[in-house]
Amino acid sequence: QVQLQESGPGLVKSSQTLSLTCTVSGGSIITNDGYWHWIRQPPGKGLEWIGGISYSGNTYYSASLKSRTSISRDTSKNQFTLQLTSVTPEDTGVYYCARRARYGLGLSRRDAYGYWGQGTQVTVSS
Repeated sequence: QVQLQESGPGLVKSSQTLSLTCTVSGGSIITNDGYWHWIRQPPGKGLEWIGGISYSGNTYYSASLKSRTSISRDTSKNQFTLQLTSVTPEDTGVYYCARRARYGLGLSRRDAYGYWGQGTQVTVSS
């Protein structure tokens, strides 16, 4: 059973960089059946896909966030990370990491992913 756990600061100041880590257990991020994603949900809004990284290390980003987003991985720790630069209060929300077994980008439906982390609240102060 694959499990994902997000970690990172819950409060970030405007203009700073948000960094979150997703630790994966019960499966490896380098096996060829895994695409690992970041998704967020602003308060009162729906899920928004941020980006992802494949089992081979290819990265994919939302067009609207691409200029501020970087996703990387540490295979020795079985983790992948999200960095979002120049944050504003509009970046406030619950941030999730999730796994999808097949290639697919921009998906924001919960059922598009087989496994989810519990989510972590991030608040950007102005």
